[in-house]
Amino acid sequence: MPKSLKISTLAVSAVLLLTVFLGANAHRVRAASDPQDGAFRQMQVYSEVLQHIQSEYVVDPNMGKVTDASLRGLLETLDSESSYLTPAEYKAYKSRGTGPHTQIGVNVAKRFSYATVVSVVPGSPADKANLADGDAIESIGDKSTRDMSLAEVTMMLEGQPGSPITLSVIRPRHATPEKLTLNRADTALAATSEVFYENNSILYIKPGALDKEHVQQVEQKLKKMGSTNSKKILLDLRDVATGDDAEALRMANMFIKTGTLAMLEGQKVAKQTFTADPGKSVNTTAPMVTLVNHGTAGPAELVAGALLDSKRSDLVGEKTFGAGAQQRTFELPDGSAIILSVAKYETPSGKKFQDEGLTPGVAVASAQEVATVDEDDEDGGGDGSTSTATVNSSKPSIPSAKPTAAIDDQLNKALDLLKAKSA
Repeated sequence: MPKSLKISTLAVSAVLLLTVFLGANAHRVRAASDPQDGAFRQMQVYSEVLQHIQSEYVVDPNMGKVTDASLRGLLETLDSESSYLTPAEYKAYKSRGTGPHTQIGVNVAKRFSYATVVSVVPGSPADKANLADGDAIESIGDKSTRDMSLAEVTMMLEGQPGSPITLSVIRPRHATPEKLTLNRADTALAATSEVFYENNSILYIKPGALDKEHVQQVEQKLKKMGSTNSKKILLDLRDVATGDDAEALRMANMFIKTGTLAMLEGQKVAKQTFTADPGKSVNTTAPMVTLVNHGTAGPAELVAGALLDSKRSDLVGEKTFGAGAQQRTFELPDGSAIILSVAKYETPSGKKFQDEGLTPGVAVASAQEVATVDEDDEDGGGDGSTSTATVNSSKPSIPSAKPTAAIDDQLNKALDLLKAKSA
């Protein structure tokens, strides 16, 4: 194929992608001053850049890879959930099916161009390898995650039970990558756990996910509160990053009797307001505190945002991850596809938390965060400061979601707040 034809084909493909992205069609002709028109004018620049690369780069470049990289970058500059899939990647993506997929027990997203661990399933291979939220997966095998879409990262983590996978991981505040080889395994999410504190007066609830099964378990435990003499509620949403948005809203409704729970809106998605149904509430008066951290994502953030804005519960812990978008897949003429965020959730006050997360009113660093800062101080690599307040505690160890932590300051602080509340 002549070079000029290659350039034309690539430019046309890019225009098609941009047309889908901008929602352009024959019935939406805009004036030249419209920003959308300006975006199309930029395509001339893009075409010119391609021509220079094709004709003047030091060697004859692989223009397919160049264009794939540019399209991937275009989507990832929008938000961490949007992805571009090449024809081969999209074919593999569609062949995955909808059933469970065996991997190493991590939920991931793209942050700062690389795959980042959002949360880890307790008891999974990733948990046993001490992976934690905030760890960056620099590469999977010999391929950098910088060159992958989020969908491709997810597919590469999956495989047959027992099959090995090699990761290069960069821990927070550690510049040197760590090579890890893990074996994939089926890891079931633990049932919703409960613990009673202060002579049964405080009911601690921790769901492993916010799917139908776990939310149902939360509801059952709330309905049994009277028989256990519990007067207060401690909800632990730390490292809860999976589930169903509808189930999350249903769970928020259990604690909130009236008012707005969340909103959803996009350029072509009409604004939806999700309102509490008094008939579906379970316990809307018991004093309540909710624990969150960097691994609190997606459906769990819907719950946390509703509780925070309604002033139903204090939030204690760390800033949440920031995953609150609804995606749609668009197939393109060459067999490729884009997974595009078409709408974003908002808290009742109108805050979009996609990529931004939610900030708790009471900030308390995790044991892992404190340990990392301490390591930096010992090595002379840190200044001893952190953007998150640390609650120093001399209390004995309290069971938590991470039993390896000697003291769970976040949990201790939440219990202190609840003790000070009148039942």
